Amino acid sequence: MKKKLNAIPLLLIFALILSACTKNEPVNKPKSEPLKDAQSNYLSKVDTEYAYNFTKSLEEFKTNEKLGYRTAGSQAEIQTGNKIFEEMKKIGLSEVTKDEITVDTWEFEKADFTFTDENGQAYEAVLGSYQTNFDTKGVKEFEVIYAGKGTKNDLATLDVKNKLVLIDINQREEWWVNYPAYQAYLKGAAGVIAVQDGGYSEVDPTALNAQDIIGPDYAPAFSMSQADAKVLKKALDKNGNALKVNFDAKSTVAFDGKTYNYYGKIIGKDPDSYIILSAHYDSYFLGFQDDNAAIGLMMSIAKGLIDSGYKPEKTIIFNALAAEEWGVSNTRYDWSTGAYNQIFRVHPEWVGKAVANLNFELPAYEHTSSDEIRAIYEFKTDLEKFAKTVPHVEGVYKDGISVVSPLRTWSDDFSFSIAGVPALRNDFQDSEFMRTHYHSQFDNEDTYNEKALLFHQQLYGFLTMHYDQTAVTPLDFTVRMKALKESVSEEIFESASVSSKEINAEIDKAIAAAEEINKKVNEINDNYLQALMKDDTETAKMLYKESRELNAGLLETFKFAQDHFVKLTWEDEPIFPHEHAQNNIEQLASSIDALKKGDIATPLDEHLWLIDNNWYTYDFDKETNQYFTDYVLKQPADRLLWGAGRIVGHEDLYDTTNALLEKRDQANPDLSAEIETLTKTLENQKQLLQTTIDEEYESVKTLSEMLNALK
Repeated sequence: MKKKLNAIPLLLIFALILSACTKNEPVNKPKSEPLKDAQSNYLSKVDTEYAYNFTKSLEEFKTNEKLGYRTAGSQAEIQTGNKIFEEMKKIGLSEVTKDEITVDTWEFEKADFTFTDENGQAYEAVLGSYQTNFDTKGVKEFEVIYAGKGTKNDLATLDVKNKLVLIDINQREEWWVNYPAYQAYLKGAAGVIAVQDGGYSEVDPTALNAQDIIGPDYAPAFSMSQADAKVLKKALDKNGNALKVNFDAKSTVAFDGKTYNYYGKIIGKDPDSYIILSAHYDSYFLGFQDDNAAIGLMMSIAKGLIDSGYKPEKTIIFNALAAEEWGVSNTRYDWSTGAYNQIFRVHPEWVGKAVANLNFELPAYEHTSSDEIRAIYEFKTDLEKFAKTVPHVEGVYKDGISVVSPLRTWSDDFSFSIAGVPALRNDFQDSEFMRTHYHSQFDNEDTYNEKALLFHQQLYGFLTMHYDQTAVTPLDFTVRMKALKESVSEEIFESASVSSKEINAEIDKAIAAAEEINKKVNEINDNYLQALMKDDTETAKMLYKESRELNAGLLETFKFAQDHFVKLTWEDEPIFPHEHAQNNIEQLASSIDALKKGDIATPLDEHLWLIDNNWYTYDFDKETNQYFTDYVLKQPADRLLWGAGRIVGHEDLYDTTNALLEKRDQANPDLSAEIETLTKTLENQKQLLQTTIDEEYESVKTLSEMLNALK
C-alpha cells in the first residue's frame, strides 16, 4: 500500500490564486465559476493510491510464471483485459464495450537453460524470448556456439547447423535482433540467444531484454543476461567454443488470432464529439511503467472525473488497447497493432468526431527535469499556452512542461494521428530509463515515482477538461507548414537543379490562410469558454452549434495533412516526403566526391550507411538484406498496418558497399565502377526529389484551398 500524497496544499494554493485573480471583480459576480469549481473538485477526488493499486493489480495474470509477460492474444492478456473491463463498469463508466480485433498471437511460457559451467557445476539460466516459434516439447539437448555479433563474417567459418548461436547485440547503436536471427537461420541454426551489449537493459548485469522481433516467426531468438552469458562464455572457452546444454522452452506464435480492446465513456452533452484517452495493457515482464501505470493513470482520471461530478460537454472515451508491444508477425511495423485495428478497422467512424487522443506511456517516472508532451505539430501552439495553467507538484519536473513535435512511431498515438485523430502523449523516449530499465524485468514497482504520477493526473485531467471546453479543435497548421519550409535544404535543392521557390511561395500562402483561421478559432473558443465560465448555457450552445462545420473542416484538413505530409525513414522516423531524396542526395554527392579523390573510408564510415536500408549491407548477407527490404516494399498493406505506403523508396547499394569494403585496404584501387553506380543512383534521387517536391507543392496548394474554404 502506497501512502497517498496530500493534495490539500495544492487546492489551497489553487484557491488563493483564484482569489487573487478575481478580488477586483464587481460585487455582483457569481459566487462560483463552474469550470474552476470543476478543476478544484477533480483535484480533490483524483487518487494516486487508487492508480497505484490498480497498476499493481495488473501483474496478476502472466504467460510466463517466472518472468511475467502479457502478450498479444495470450490468455494473460485476455484475462487482464477482462479485469479492466469490469473495473471500467465498477468506477461508473457508461457503455463499456469489448472490441474484438484480429492479431497474430504469442504465448511465451518458458525458456529454462541449463549447462555445466567451467568448474563442472550445474548452472541454470532463465531466458527471455522474442515473438518466434520454438517448442522443445520438454527438455532437449542442444549444442551452443558463440558467434560474436552474429554477422556474416562472424558466422562464415562456423558450423551452426541445428545449434543455438550465442551473440552479443546493441540494438540501439547497431542493428535490431531480426538481422542476426535471420542470418543464423539461413545458416541452419536452431536459434539465436542474444545478450545485450549496451543500448538496452543497462540497469544490471542480470537484466534480460525483450523487444519486438520485426521478423518471421521461424527464425527463433531468445534473450540472456550478461551475468549468465559471462558464465556460459567461460564454459565455451574451456570447451573449444562448443558446449552441450539442456533447453526447455516454449514460445508459440499463431496467425490470425483474437484479442480485445476495451473502452468506456463519460457521455457528454454532445454524444458524437469525442476526446479519447488511451493506454495499452499488454506488457513484457511485469511492465509496471510500460504500461501498467499508464492504465492506472487513465483509470484514475476517469474515476476522478466521475467522482467529482464532472459533466462534460463532449463524450470522453477511455480506451484500453491490446497488442501494442507486438501483434503482427513478419513486418517492420509489428507494434501498435491494437491501436491501428481500433481506429482503422473497428471504429473508423471515430475519425472526424474525435477532437483529441491523449495517449499515456510510462507515466509514473520522472524521465527528464522538464515533463515533455509530444504532440502533432498542430497542437503545439495551444499546448504551450495550456501548459502554463497546470498546477506544480513540488519535488518533480523543476523545469516545468515542454511541448515537442512531431509525434514518433513508438506508441499508439501515431496510429490514431495518421488515421485523422489529433494526438499527443506524455513523452518518455529520450530518457535514461530507455537504456536502463525499459523492456526488462527491472521495470517494476521500484521505479515508481508517486509525484510524477500525481503531476500527470493533474496535467492530463486538466487537459481533458481543456479540450472539452473548446468549441473548435485548436489546430494550428502554421506549425507544420513552417517545419516543412525549414526542412527544405536550399543547398541540396540547388545542387540537384530543383527549385524550391514555388513550394516556398505556396507554403507562405498556406501559413497566411492558417493564421486567419487561427484568429477565427481563438475568438470562437475564447467566447465559448467565457460563456461556460459564466454558466451562460444558451450562448455556449449557440457558439458550439454554429462552429460544427468549421470544426469538421479542420479535422478533415488534419487528416489530409497526415495522408500527404507524413512519411517514414527506414529507421521509422517521421519525415516530410522530400526529405527522403534530400538526405540521399547529400550522402551520395559526398560519397562520390570522396571516391574521386581515392578516399574510400569517408563514404563507408560517414555516408553510405545513411542511405535507405543500407545500414545493414556492411554486416549481413545479401539474402538477409533483401528479405528485410522486400518485406516492406512487397508486402500487402494489411500486414504493414501503420507503415503501409510511408516509405518513399529504396536504393540497393549492397554490391557497391561490399565492393568498397573489399577495396578499402588496397593501394590505388580502381573505383570507376562504384563511382558510376553511385552517380546513376544520384541522378535517380534527383529525379525523385523533383517528383516529391512537385507532389508536396500540390498538397500544400490543396491544404491552402481547404483552409481558405473554412474562412
